[in-house]
Amino acid sequence: MANQQQPPKKKWNNILRLSLFWAILVFSVLAIIAVTTPSDDLKSVSITDVIKRANAGDIKKIEVQENDLKITPKDADNPTEKSRKEAGSSLTEQGLQQGKTEVEVIPPSETGNTIWNLAIIIIPVLIIVAFFMFMMRQAQGQNNQAMGFGKSKAKLYGIDKEKVVFDDIAGNDSAKQDLEEVVDFLKHPKKYESLGAKIPKGVLLVGNPGTGKTMLARAVAGEANVPFFSISGSEFVEMFVGVGASRVRDLFAKAKKNAPAIIFIDEIDAVGRKRGSGMGGGHDEREQTLNQILVEMDGFETGTNVIVLAATNRSDVLDPALLRPGRFDRRTNIMLPERRDRESILKVHFKNKPVDETVRLEDLAAKTAGSSGADLANIANEAAIVAARRNAKKISNADLTEAFEKVAIGPERKTKVMSEEERKMTAYHEAGHAIVGHILPDSDPVHKVTIIPRGGTGGVTWFLPPEDKSYTNVYEFKDILARAMGGRVAEKILYGPDGITTGAGSDLRKATEIARDMIIEQGMGSKLRDQVFHDDNGGMVFDKMTHERPYSDDTAKEIDLEVEALIKEASKRAEIVINKNRKHLDALASALLEEETLEEAAVNKILKNATLPKEVMLHETTV
Repeated sequence: MANQQQPPKKKWNNILRLSLFWAILVFSVLAIIAVTTPSDDLKSVSITDVIKRANAGDIKKIEVQENDLKITPKDADNPTEKSRKEAGSSLTEQGLQQGKTEVEVIPPSETGNTIWNLAIIIIPVLIIVAFFMFMMRQAQGQNNQAMGFGKSKAKLYGIDKEKVVFDDIAGNDSAKQDLEEVVDFLKHPKKYESLGAKIPKGVLLVGNPGTGKTMLARAVAGEANVPFFSISGSEFVEMFVGVGASRVRDLFAKAKKNAPAIIFIDEIDAVGRKRGSGMGGGHDEREQTLNQILVEMDGFETGTNVIVLAATNRSDVLDPALLRPGRFDRRTNIMLPERRDRESILKVHFKNKPVDETVRLEDLAAKTAGSSGADLANIANEAAIVAARRNAKKISNADLTEAFEKVAIGPERKTKVMSEEERKMTAYHEAGHAIVGHILPDSDPVHKVTIIPRGGTGGVTWFLPPEDKSYTNVYEFKDILARAMGGRVAEKILYGPDGITTGAGSDLRKATEIARDMIIEQGMGSKLRDQVFHDDNGGMVFDKMTHERPYSDDTAKEIDLEVEALIKEASKRAEIVINKNRKHLDALASALLEEETLEEAAVNKILKNATLPKEVMLHETTV
């Protein structure tokens, strides 16, 4: 652990030496000034008063040194006053009568002049020497930086830092259970080696952004009580060839010296992409860096006890050689938190925030399905900001709701001015979404409807699932498509086929994306049932962008027809529902024009007697 303390110690030694040098220089200058500057506590009097008193016999002695005078009164033994005579004239010429007072002429001191002359020479020399030393240190620093170009930029989090442990992280119980074995490997390596077990060399953390991959890696280091080297994958890559590989070698060398230790590479897909794609230029610095990582991981000496943790949300693009056993032996999936985990995460983020009795974190946890830990932290922070903006001492449930809606669907834009015609069109558009989603049996319930512009939309109809879902069936997908088309259909019914507006643009894009996903990724087509046609993201080959499509042109045409059929079916179902419940559409639109925002209970009350047409029931017939 000596290497761990060396960099801070060296830094403080340099600061101490530099401070000592400047302190000595300043002290020397002040000492010279002090020596050359006469100091006394004598009272200053005018020369006229001195001559007058001397002629009257009140002064015993006058000491003359050049133009400076020291006066000893008649009743004193030492000088108590001082004065100055005119330069170039004697006291007699200025009116002093001879014989009245003793006058002693003291020759000028050569010591002060000598010191002053030396100071004039020495001080500039010291300043010049200090300047050159400063320039040399700067040049040496630049030289060290140039020589250290291939050194690793990893940050070392040692055991003397504030540690993060598993208890500090809420949720992710399955991931923590997997990583607890890694901690045990680092704490008790002999236990496993005695049974012939090899310590895993790498653990890959895979999960959506914001799920806590980096925090879990820090917790492993905190639990194991070992040094933790953290670096981003992009920090390996520079414009010069071989720098990334050199930094990899230096990083692993440092980790081995501090073993047992953990190396954490965040966003490893920056350097770990599949080789041979041609991306990165002729020399392909990324490939050289990846090759060095592969060699270092597979070349660990026995008993070094260095484990590599890596995080990514793009595991599909990583090179197969990186994922094979012997390198990243384990893969830990960090999933989005479930309802119980979300409640635990919210309690952690609200632990140090004052809340009143109205706050119910369990209700917020139920409404935030699909949110990551970072999303929940953002909601907690926004709630505190909302409460502070209204000068409150505690966070209320209203603040929490406003923060959740701001993060989920964007902030309200009440300053945007809309004409009455636009407000009416928006009200019918959102009412169309709400009534279709409310009536169809496999749709999520309506949570809120508003015609106040939020984010980039003119209004929002918000559906929330009553519970977390792991799977979605065909009926649910088709009801989602129908409610997405509800806004456009309501415009068509109200204004005619040619009266539709651009307000449904985002709805149509979303519906088309869902329909294509059903056909291509989920195998839910009618003619192409149980077939998946995954589109590759493409790549570079000989400086040209390629896009691999694993199906023929005829199949592509069939996919387009399937998507078209799904959209037409959804539009037809939405039209049947709205026409059957037209009076409820008008009532809901009128309530929106009056209230602007309706919560779930108000929507349910207005649509209480809305009916479900038999023609839209997919379980029995097909539209």
